[in-house]
Amino acid sequence: MDIHPTALVHPKAELAEDVSVGPYAIVEEGTSVGPGTWLGSHVYVAKGTVIGRDCRIFHGAVLGMPPQDLKFSGGDTFLKIGDRTIIREYATLHRGSHARRETVVGSDCFIMAYAHIAHDCILEDHVVLTNMVQLAGHVTVERCAFLGGMVPVHQFVRIGQHCMVGGGYRVPKDVPPFVLAAGEPLRPIQLNIVGLRRRGFPKETIDVLHRAFRILFRSGLNTSQALQRAREELPPLPEVEVLLGFIERSERGVIK
Repeated sequence: MDIHPTALVHPKAELAEDVSVGPYAIVEEGTSVGPGTWLGSHVYVAKGTVIGRDCRIFHGAVLGMPPQDLKFSGGDTFLKIGDRTIIREYATLHRGSHARRETVVGSDCFIMAYAHIAHDCILEDHVVLTNMVQLAGHVTVERCAFLGGMVPVHQFVRIGQHCMVGGGYRVPKDVPPFVLAAGEPLRPIQLNIVGLRRRGFPKETIDVLHRAFRILFRSGLNTSQALQRAREELPPLPEVEVLLGFIERSERGVIK
């Protein structure tokens, strides 16, 4: 274990044998850090934080502080981070509140500098938050989503899988899977073609999602009518069901 002499690591913190802890880092009791993980200088890992294997946490990041929730009265809640996730300088990730009791960040995520993940958020695997993205409480970001710089996301919003949100745009409602969203107010601009190709989606699937996009967002139909037409006209691909099911389950409403 490589712990810098200036680091403060509580004797009851659980660190794997090959963890590296940089200068002036602080690791409190009630924490767990997995094998191969590197903690940079001045990183703060607070009680209730569980970090997976082979993660890289850069200078000044703060993990597991209590939620910024006026209703929170203390108690054991958690921040859980998966494997191979990168967290860059001065990002802040808070643990859960009484509502969900945990904030979860998946594996292979990339959280860039100054990003904030509030209490009770859930980020699935391969999520990218670029510089200064701000997630309010209870936000869900599905796998392989990409949020551009300085994007603020309203509480309880859901960000669908394989979508991209352009930098600087406010997200007040749910963003459906597979779309590229931009504009003020935020709206679906087109299918996230580049992202889907990079993730290996076959051309036939992308073509069907194109048809779904046109029905849902360009036909002039209301949401119920568009969903009905999509189910009648589109082949029952898993990706189509993901898209339609996401919209049907939306509680905040989706961007249009």
